[in-house]
Amino acid sequence: MLLGLLMALLAALCFGSAMVLQALGAQAHSPSEAGGGLLGTVRAMVNVPFVCGLVLDLFGFVAQLIALRSLPLYVVQAALAGALAVTAVLGAAVLKLRLGRAEWLGVAGVCVGLALLGATAGKEGEKHPGMPMHWIMLASVVVIAVLGAVAWRLKEPVRAATMGALCGLGFGVVGLSVRLLPAVHGMDLVPLLKDPATYALLGGGAVAFVFMTEGVRGGKVTTATAAMVLGETALPALLGVILLGDRTRPGLLWLALLGFAIAVAGALALARFGEVAPVEGHGPATATEAAVDAAEQPEHQRR
Repeated sequence: MLLGLLMALLAALCFGSAMVLQALGAQAHSPSEAGGGLLGTVRAMVNVPFVCGLVLDLFGFVAQLIALRSLPLYVVQAALAGALAVTAVLGAAVLKLRLGRAEWLGVAGVCVGLALLGATAGKEGEKHPGMPMHWIMLASVVVIAVLGAVAWRLKEPVRAATMGALCGLGFGVVGLSVRLLPAVHGMDLVPLLKDPATYALLGGGAVAFVFMTEGVRGGKVTTATAAMVLGETALPALLGVILLGDRTRPGLLWLALLGFAIAVAGALALARFGEVAPVEGHGPATATEAAVDAAEQPEHQRR
């Protein structure tokens, strides 16, 4: 279990660092500049910061897979939401920005919540919902993709919130699908290739990345991120308990619920109220938005 906790925290570190880089890369191309539709999204991804973020995402994904095979889903998903704490602190450290009280409270909330979850988490559930659930996960990816296509033409901020929520649900599908995958013995990958959950995992991750990129490109970073946090934590955690049998240590359910609530609330505080001290003559900006502003300024203005 200790290895799982370490891997969950490593995944949060990788995802949080990647979020800063991807926001810089994606917002450097507004929808009007990069073009609309999926092609515009792809163009927004083709730049050095975004690609570096994708590399970190890959490492984080591997760590997430390891964590999900040994920890309850609610612990891992809450840890992934805690990546926002990494984003806030790293963004402030790199850009020499001062975090406000709300941001520090959010960071502290995430840390306290995850500590409680780590102390109260039991072993991963041993329920096997059966093959129909594997197909349901794959069908869920299709539904999320269709909903995203419908929401593509919505106006802000509804568009950002919808894209963020769908992104979170996509990541939730990834977490659930990992738990459904069969055990692999040696180099025999045939069971994985035959399992619909494998393709649900890949499809869920793909739609999640696309929709999060779209939410960020619209400029509503905090709106999209807050919706993502809710989408990737609440419903997947509940399904993990109901369908997979995830449990806490005996008698500690109330403390685990408290830790989960504190961790998610802290992540939401960082998404919605994560503001640095306003620059004179300007309104407050989130750490990520300030990073984008700094990156877009001419060199002589940043000195």
